[in-house]
Amino acid sequence: MAEELKKLTSRVQSVEGGKGVEGLNYEELCIHPDVELLEGYKPPKFEMFDGTGDPKVHLMTYCDKLVGVGKDERICMKLFMQNLTEDALSWYISQNPKKWVNWVSITSDFMDRFRFNTENAPDVFYIQNLKKKPRETFREYATRWRSKAAKVRLALEEEQMNKFFIGAQDPQYYERLMVIENHKFSDIITLGERIEEGIKSGMVINFEALQDK
Repeated sequence: MAEELKKLTSRVQSVEGGKGVEGLNYEELCIHPDVELLEGYKPPKFEMFDGTGDPKVHLMTYCDKLVGVGKDERICMKLFMQNLTEDALSWYISQNPKKWVNWVSITSDFMDRFRFNTENAPDVFYIQNLKKKPRETFREYATRWRSKAAKVRLALEEEQMNKFFIGAQDPQYYERLMVIENHKFSDIITLGERIEEGIKSGMVINFEALQDK
C-alpha cells in the first residue's frame, strides 16, 4: 500500500509541477542516473561516430580514450552518447536506455545497427566504376573517391589507388593523368583540376560532351 501511495503521489506531483510528460524526467532519459563522474574528471575529446565507418574500430577508439574511469562500465555507458553524432546520435536517442543493462548490451545493439557498414564495404570493382557527378568539382570527386577506396577491405597501396582512380576517369582525364600514375594522389588531384579548368575554357576537348551531341 505504501509503495502504491508513493507512486500515485509521484504522478500527481509530476503533473502539478509541469514535469509529468511521460519519459522526460532525468531518471528515464539517462543511463545510470545515480552514477556521478569522479570529482575533477573531464571527459576526453572523443572521435565522433556519425553512423558510417567500422563500428568495431570506433568502439576500440572510444574505449582507449576512457582513461581515468577504471573499469566502471556504468561510466562507459553514461559517456557513450558523447561520441555519437548525426545518424548514430539519432539512433541512440530513439532507443530506450533502460534496456541496456550492461556495457555488452549497448555495444551489441550498436554493432547490430551499424555492422552493415563493414558488410557492404566497397570492393575494387565498385571504386573502378565510381564516376564523377555532373555538379562535382574534380577535387570533390577525388576526395569522395579516395574516401571510398580507403574502405576497401583489402587495403590498397598508394600506387594501386592511383591506378584504379585514373582507370575510372573519362578519356579527357585518363589520357593526361596516366602519365603521373606513380606520383602522389595529391599531384593527381592538382593535375585533374588543371584539366577541369582546361575543359571549361575550351583548351581541352571534352570527349564526353562530343559523344552526347
